[in-house]
Amino acid sequence: MTLSLVAAGAFVHGATVHRWSMLAPPASRSEALHDRVLKLGALSQEDVPSELPIKERSRVTCRRYNFSGDVGVVVASITSGPTGAVSTHTPDVCYPGSGYKTIKAPKKETIDLPGGGTATYMMAVYEKKTSISTDRQRIRWAWSIDGQWDVPAAPRWHVPYLRANELYKLYVVTPEAARDDEKIEGDSAPVRAVVADVFAQYAGVLRESR
Repeated sequence: MTLSLVAAGAFVHGATVHRWSMLAPPASRSEALHDRVLKLGALSQEDVPSELPIKERSRVTCRRYNFSGDVGVVVASITSGPTGAVSTHTPDVCYPGSGYKTIKAPKKETIDLPGGGTATYMMAVYEKKTSISTDRQRIRWAWSIDGQWDVPAAPRWHVPYLRANELYKLYVVTPEAARDDEKIEGDSAPVRAVVADVFAQYAGVLRESR
């Protein structure tokens, strides 16, 4: 009995990290996500190096979109890979571990998407100060396997994710101006519209490639 349980546990772990090639997903869907340049009405866009930890058989693509006016800069980061790799290392762990202070604790939010539907994500604000600068970032993150963005309580053990060949995680990051106080306001209407568009366009890629 013990050996059977150990073998079963090893198989589940191997599946969640794509240890065996027969469990790995087709490359085309992941490629479509990472190749997609979002049409957000930005003045310019550029690929930027990712500071996210990369685990086995996962891939990350980060792009910075530069806007005029109230929006400023939006960084969209898409990660693909096995559930065991993509479901972990969320900002509430990584940012404090990198010296950032939590200004606003993670909170679940739901946003209406253009064209219908919704996306649910976690949002938090982190800040790091040095003697010469302050870096404050608002980060939103969610997972999906089929275009519906959500934040289950335990994504690593979320049954639909365990059954999927590949999991996708999306970060949408916007810098915030440093303040003397720690008052946190909601997104402006222009920023919220861009955030919704990011989630909607990546959702569309996942649905198109099913």
